[in-house]
Amino acid sequence: MGLQLEEVSSEHLEVLQGMQELVAEHLSLLATPEELWQPSDFLPDLSAEDWREQLESFREQASEISDELLVVLIGDMVTEEALPSYAISLNLIARDFEGDSLRPWSKWLRGWTAEENRHGDLLNAYLRLTGRVNMRSVEVTVHRLLVGGFNPHAYPDPYSGLIYTSFQERATKISDQRIAEAAAAQGESHLAMICKKIATDEARHEKFYKRIVEGVMDIDANDAILAFRKMMGSQLVMPGRKMHDGQDPNLFNHFSIIAQRLNIYTAHDYAKIIGHLVKTWDIASRSVSGKAAKAQEYLCKQAERYKWLADEFAARLEEQAPMKFSWIHDRCA
Repeated sequence: MGLQLEEVSSEHLEVLQGMQELVAEHLSLLATPEELWQPSDFLPDLSAEDWREQLESFREQASEISDELLVVLIGDMVTEEALPSYAISLNLIARDFEGDSLRPWSKWLRGWTAEENRHGDLLNAYLRLTGRVNMRSVEVTVHRLLVGGFNPHAYPDPYSGLIYTSFQERATKISDQRIAEAAAAQGESHLAMICKKIATDEARHEKFYKRIVEGVMDIDANDAILAFRKMMGSQLVMPGRKMHDGQDPNLFNHFSIIAQRLNIYTAHDYAKIIGHLVKTWDIASRSVSGKAAKAQEYLCKQAERYKWLADEFAARLEEQAPMKFSWIHDRCA
């Protein structure tokens, strides 16, 4: 369209605000508070007469999981606890300036935030009750991540923000599913059940964001594909990228290495998500022109390109020495 960035942002917001009906159709992907699980459903009841026995049984199972899996779980929990930063970003689209708007976008934002909030609460409580974690170090990491802020490099284009969120919801779902599988294999059924529940939420959220982006593609394919190309121009910034425990300046990278080593979330998964979104949004068949046509060609090749890079990264992992994490009292993982 040849518009300035500020004009593009305004025009794209107008498109999204015009999609209130489509958003309303998908509000059913949010469950009612009465239907939803809550963190206390999966934790020992400390008000019960047999709370000691419940806690002892809980800790006995939690003792089965490896320090490596514990590190990945903590890193995921820290990322979940940065929810306020993500909600602020999405409010650029919802524009719920009143705080209690009944517009569909506002209803989605508040419902999504409420559902996501349980994830961090539950994982935080789980880790605390295991007795295996340096919770002060974890709390410092959460605090620093919130203070450091979150920049997905999507602003000021709201299309980019929705594309980014579609990617991240799928990535989080995959990570939670894999943690559940690893926990079950290590004999920790409580954690397996917890992560399965969280993954189910993420799957619903992923479906919403992918469907909205599909709607954007149908209305404004040229600009939507350009936004997708921009987001894929360099590797997506991970939500927890700025996590810091006050000791390790490369904490996120070290956490990511453990996640890759355990096959919880890998560079190959990153490549597969790109391929999945390209296919889901039917990028190859969209009728576009000019720069968007070049972007279309670029996007259709990205999954294969990242697959090759993932192979290279996986080979380098073999040379990585064990690392100490303050989260687990400076034990190595």
